[in-house]
Amino acid sequence: MVDRLLSGQEVADFLGVPLTTLYQWRTKGTAPRAVKVGRHLRFRQEDVDAWCDRNADQPRAGAA
Repeated sequence: MVDRLLSGQEVADFLGVPLTTLYQWRTKGTAPRAVKVGRHLRFRQEDVDAWCDRNADQPRAGAA
């Protein structure tokens, strides 16, 4: 089964940020990987999840 592609608004809602922030991250090269479908950007859930994992805080030394 192939997962459907997410719109920028769906990704922004999932991340809890404004859509403009997602586009600013894309301009800076720090946003989740996207797929161009015609004029539209779409995101794979697995790419958004991987991006979240890469940007997660690292546990502090000695923290339980």
